[in-house]
Amino acid sequence: MNPFDYVNSINSNKKDIMVDDESEKGYVPFIINRQLSYFADTVFFANEMNRYHLIDNKLQFHFLLNITRKRKRFAKWSKPEEHIDLEAVKEYYGYSNEKARSSLTLLTPNQLTSIRNKVYKGGK
Repeated sequence: MNPFDYVNSINSNKKDIMVDDESEKGYVPFIINRQLSYFADTVFFANEMNRYHLIDNKLQFHFLLNITRKRKRFAKWSKPEEHIDLEAVKEYYGYSNEKARSSLTLLTPNQLTSIRNKVYKGGK
């Protein structure tokens, strides 16, 4: 079962879809809690489930199913922004991701172009 089916069940239709051990294995608390953390009315419930992450998946699901009010909640997943020059800076200076991100703010567009040209290997 898809983790988003559980989120849909918690938010919209309020049906208990965790009926057997197989469906309990499909429940991924991190994904469900992350999705619920985007909304002001469910962020505290998601935080409680993060605090008590050791309890069974079935108990977590039933807690969230019964405590949240029925409402349409939709949020896009925030994804890390990929910068085109990040890999070039990492390769040129031998930096880690964190150092390369911080150095991108210091480099001028001319410097970035020069770095890109120096690490360019050709091909498609």
